Amino acid sequence: MTTTSATESREIGNRIVVAGIAAIVLILAITAILLFMNLPDANAFNARVEQVFIENDLLTGNAEIKLLEILAQSGTAFSDTLSSYRFVIFVLLTFATALLVAAIAFLVMLIALTRRMSQIERKGIEVNSLLISRDQKSVYLNNFEFKLTKAAIETLSVLAEARMDDEVMSGAEIEGVISGRPSSDCDEAAGATRIKRLRDTLGNQMVSELLVKNIARKGYMLAINKDVIRMV
Repeated sequence: MTTTSATESREIGNRIVVAGIAAIVLILAITAILLFMNLPDANAFNARVEQVFIENDLLTGNAEIKLLEILAQSGTAFSDTLSSYRFVIFVLLTFATALLVAAIAFLVMLIALTRRMSQIERKGIEVNSLLISRDQKSVYLNNFEFKLTKAAIETLSVLAEARMDDEVMSGAEIEGVISGRPSSDCDEAAGATRIKRLRDTLGNQMVSELLVKNIARKGYMLAINKDVIRMV
């Protein structure tokens, strides 16, 4: 039921995003149409000059004819300028549409990434496989290789074995298993130091903090499914 609800919510979210992008494109398209419809006709000036020629057929002097020719040339220049303005406006509207769509797409991706990170923080790392190779001093976490020190491999191995037995180990118990001494003779701080060094060796703070869980007043454990752990 939960999976179905999550899938339905994701589908609804995708529909909303698509509808939002379509609405933006539609609004900008309507704006462009209204803008171009209300722009003056490029040939309006030429039409007025032509009307002047027709209505003033008595203007036969050289000066009058020269003036009308200048007016006709001005109308042609106005028409060319207005055509270039139309093209510039079209390019700007297209660019604005592309920027808005890209901004929404990036915003949706950022929200999805934030939600995913929140899920990881709440649930821990989703580990599909954890392979510990003591000989190579390597750990393969979801097929990503981590090179560890010998001490870090020992600490992680102890935690992995405890996790397969569904046990939570204190710092003293971790130190006792690694050193071969009774946990009663070991210091809690020594095991905590080993955990800190393991986290430092893993490097990625998010990975190390979420992989190795610290349970208050109990100890440490791996926050993964024990069935995915393999040791060689």
